[in-house]
Amino acid sequence: MNRLIACVMALGPVLLQAPAPSADEILDRVDRNAVAGNKVMVSEMTIHGRRDSRTLKSKSWIMGDEKAFTEYLEPPREKGVKMLKLGDQLWIYSPDADRTIAISGHMLRQSVMGSDLSYEDMMEDRKLRTAYEAKVAGEATVLDRPCWVLELVSRSGQAAYHTRKLWVDRERFLVLKEERYAKSGRLLKTLEVREVARMGGRWVPASAVFKDVLKQGRGTEWRIASIEFDAAIPEALFSKASLRK
Repeated sequence: MNRLIACVMALGPVLLQAPAPSADEILDRVDRNAVAGNKVMVSEMTIHGRRDSRTLKSKSWIMGDEKAFTEYLEPPREKGVKMLKLGDQLWIYSPDADRTIAISGHMLRQSVMGSDLSYEDMMEDRKLRTAYEAKVAGEATVLDRPCWVLELVSRSGQAAYHTRKLWVDRERFLVLKEERYAKSGRLLKTLEVREVARMGGRWVPASAVFKDVLKQGRGTEWRIASIEFDAAIPEALFSKASLRK
């Protein structure tokens, strides 16, 4: 009897261990973290060029993955520049020229403020589950956190990146590392999270480096200064009229 009890106790953790989630289930959890209702965020973007670096500060009002309004606060040269995203449409207002420009077509591949991010990166559908087919390719450790490694392939072939590789925190379901590839298999861009923090009751990537491997420089570092989830945002903010206010 004692031997039987000892065997049950030894096997208990194994028997009670939950089965690993599927790739689709992991992506669903990632999407739920990334697209978290309404939020107001202040962030800084440091662009590390070949010779020097510069930092831009902005405030963004975000409603799901369809609506976003961003205003640049610093430095003086970019202060007052505003961006409005409505679905798959994007407009930029320049106070110097007092002009609003629609960004579309080949312009979406251009760099945002000289950074390693393109307008296409900002416009992509954040819901990876709907845009990509996924499979679990293995496990790894990033930032001392156990991760699932996912390989994603575009469902329609129309996504900005044909294939992607994600390292997803197994407990928090945050993407801690990513590689983005062209259809040819050429690596285009990488993302490495440097710091994770708990803000507003949620785990968020507080600091990350985005790198366009086809460009010179040391990448673009992005940091969250503050974030408010479930914020009350007036619907009127998401209009072209708001760009000139």
